[in-house]
Amino acid sequence: MEIIHVSAECYPVAKVGGLADVVGALPKYQQNLGHTAKVVMPMYRTAFLYRHEWDVVHKGRTHMGNWWYEYTVIKEHDNELGFDLYLIDIYGLLDREGIYGYADDSERFTAFQVAFVDWLGGWNHRPDIVHVHDHHTGLIPFMMQYSADYGHLKGIKTILTIHNAQYQGWMGWGKGTYLPRYDMWKSGLLDWNGTINPLACAIRCAWKVTTVSPSYMEELRYSANGLEPLFEYEKGKCIGILNGIDTQVWDTETDPYLGTHYNSDTVEAGKSAHKLELCKRFHLDPSKPLIIFIGRFALEKAADLLPTVIGDAFHYIGRTMNFLILGSGDPNVEGRLANLQSMVAQDYHAFIGYNEQLSHQMYAGADFLLMPSRVEPCGLNQMYALRYGTVPIVRSTGGLKDTVIDYGDWQGFGVRFEHANVGDITHGIYRALELYQDKVRFDEIRQRIMHIDHSWENSASEYIALYLS
Repeated sequence: MEIIHVSAECYPVAKVGGLADVVGALPKYQQNLGHTAKVVMPMYRTAFLYRHEWDVVHKGRTHMGNWWYEYTVIKEHDNELGFDLYLIDIYGLLDREGIYGYADDSERFTAFQVAFVDWLGGWNHRPDIVHVHDHHTGLIPFMMQYSADYGHLKGIKTILTIHNAQYQGWMGWGKGTYLPRYDMWKSGLLDWNGTINPLACAIRCAWKVTTVSPSYMEELRYSANGLEPLFEYEKGKCIGILNGIDTQVWDTETDPYLGTHYNSDTVEAGKSAHKLELCKRFHLDPSKPLIIFIGRFALEKAADLLPTVIGDAFHYIGRTMNFLILGSGDPNVEGRLANLQSMVAQDYHAFIGYNEQLSHQMYAGADFLLMPSRVEPCGLNQMYALRYGTVPIVRSTGGLKDTVIDYGDWQGFGVRFEHANVGDITHGIYRALELYQDKVRFDEIRQRIMHIDHSWENSASEYIALYLS
């Protein structure tokens, strides 16, 4: 089977969040199952682009409305990622270092999708599956099915995976001319509440729709940023498939970012060594339990609650733990976390920004990972933490609910709380510290969680079964 993944992100080419990790791993594991998986994405000017050799495989010309443009498709020469990687370049739109956040993002990603369909339309064979990811590629199933110029693509099966339904790619109908000419009787498939909604369009037009965890699929039927009725109506073709992690990248015995390697038999010594390094670097007390947060400072991650939670934990529980934060995002949250530094030094540090090496070292050296998310479609951080022997403290939502069992339940190993509010999060931290004091049980849990299998093998097989259905 030939599978084409189309995405705005792919690790390590260009990454903002978990979407990149999924698209960078799933095709590799599908290849391992004996299928041909390929990835197509925009040609951003990232460091990965300049470090590798590329072959030009196609040059084309197409248009959005009255604007004609040329595009170039290049292929990574050495197949370094374990699958064929193609980048589409459009001068003036995609030739930028950043992925998102531009005023013309609608034009950028629409032009990318039109170029992809135009390129695919010229192939001398047809792939079995076109698998699109999130709203940035959500117009592709519609164009393949209803665009007059690409009617010969109609029989190719399309799959949509929703990584986060909060972002839907809304465009005013003034931009409707961007799409290749199509049957106007089908324009209702593009519309949701008076605007073009690429995510809603993809849900309607794709043959199957997946989300990145079973619980998140259920949640979307009552919390989907306005698309709740659509998920209820289309539930017959929707399924939740839990993301996996790349266990070749996330391996405590081989991780190149770690100075000390360890496994479940040596977890106590290995994690102690990394904890000592982190505490020395950030002036923390290594005798105290270390709680980390890694992620974007966004509302859905409940990062805005972190300064108050940390302050309340120190006030009501006592200065009996360390907090180490790694992330960036909302400038207000960044400022509040930075200001907290002067008040709770020796027990707290915030690293504003992102550093891949530091994130690996933090998973290795921490005792607990805090994920208080308001919305968490799947979550990969808790799976990385488990793999590295770090106990997750999570809100019971989405993929966090599917992957973490509270230590108070049968065969439990993590800490779960119900609500994304300061009181519940602080109580979750209190329970984690109680677990930490029970050294025998805590050490047993750390050893056990390193053996939990969240690899891509199972998830990749579920996707193959879905394609075959």
